[in-house]
Amino acid sequence: MSLSLNNKENYRRIWYVAYPILISVMMEQIVGITDTAFLGRVGEIELGASALGGVFYISVFVIGMGFCQGSQILMGRRNGEKKFEQIGVIFYHSLAFLILLGLFVFFVVLFLAPILLRIIIATPQMCKATYVYLQWRIFGVFFAYVAIMFRAFYVAITETKTLTLNSLVMVGSNILLDYILIFGKMGAPAMGIAGAAIASVISEFISMTFFIIYTKCRIDTHKYALSFCPHFVLNVFKNILGVSVWTMIQDFLSVSTWFFFFLTVEHLGDRELAISNIIRNVSSVTYMTVSALSMTASTLVSNLIGEGKIYKVLPTIYNSIKMGYFILVLPCLLAAIFPEYVIRVFTSDESLVRDGCVSLLVMFSSYIITVPSQIIFRAVSGTGDTRKAFHIEIISLLAYMLYICIVILYLNVSLPLCWCAEYIYQGVVLICSMVYFKYGTWRNRRI
Repeated sequence: MSLSLNNKENYRRIWYVAYPILISVMMEQIVGITDTAFLGRVGEIELGASALGGVFYISVFVIGMGFCQGSQILMGRRNGEKKFEQIGVIFYHSLAFLILLGLFVFFVVLFLAPILLRIIIATPQMCKATYVYLQWRIFGVFFAYVAIMFRAFYVAITETKTLTLNSLVMVGSNILLDYILIFGKMGAPAMGIAGAAIASVISEFISMTFFIIYTKCRIDTHKYALSFCPHFVLNVFKNILGVSVWTMIQDFLSVSTWFFFFLTVEHLGDRELAISNIIRNVSSVTYMTVSALSMTASTLVSNLIGEGKIYKVLPTIYNSIKMGYFILVLPCLLAAIFPEYVIRVFTSDESLVRDGCVSLLVMFSSYIITVPSQIIFRAVSGTGDTRKAFHIEIISLLAYMLYICIVILYLNVSLPLCWCAEYIYQGVVLICSMVYFKYGTWRNRRI
């Protein structure tokens, strides 16, 4: 697939790839939103523990996701070069690594999580509830890793409509299972926070199964060399790891720092943590647009460089940013005008609604920077220079953590000022990414 210089055609091609990803991300965010909305009616401890447990799980899950991003960049480049048979080789080598990684992550979390949680969580009740959630949730890592490898494949070949179908199946399963297992409906016992974790695991299994069946029935597996498992080739694996290792570390550090933010907020109090969990879930609704467009920009940049059409890279990035602003301006304004209605979706506690409004406004205003920041940043990875993207992430996270340590741990400020950390992180990412595209050597990058 190639992009025309005509702006209208450019937008059309971006949207063709982006909107199924957007719907997919939207559906997946509904999984977390459903957990929060249901657990918000169970209690503050359960609501806060699901936030900590969820972020802890994501912090190890994104190691595999980072590896898939590197694989996606490579598969996208080969797709642009019309070397379709090499896509299957990359896919199976990556999948084998992810299965081994899943086993490692599973046992590490299962045995070390109780020790770590007791050290980093101040409240005993919160610590216990977080571990209850996590000990069930970690079983889903195997299914999730396989599913995101399929997702990387479909994004790389720009056949993203499949993601929409998969997400509809996954979300429908999760909502139903959440309702049954959290509250004990249809003869099931009321399991509370454990029920939310089990529902997510089963939903991830269903998602993985869908991808396997759909690919076998609807995709030309011979074209992409998916109809057989290739022999292990060390040089192929080295090439994948050479691109992926930086995105793996980058994503792990990014989410770990996000976990650090929640830990520092937890020291302010259970109420502040509960409010932050609500804001995180609200943010996930709007961030899905940024995520879809940044993923689209990354894969299109990879494809365009593979096709030798370097001159189309920057227009594609700029048009993706414009599209992001166009999509988000109305919902962000409405949510900013009526923040209390947004928060009531997640809790019936009027004090939480009242105390969370200002922090919610701070989060929404940060999207002025977040939209261009994340799209340009992911495009840096799309060039194949994942090491440079890693350097940008490290610089940004250091600035982010420094701000958190000063304003939360040292100054003990109010929650809205804590959420201003988003300005620091996104601002540094934006500046560094723009400098890279202006002065970097991305035009001659070979992977």
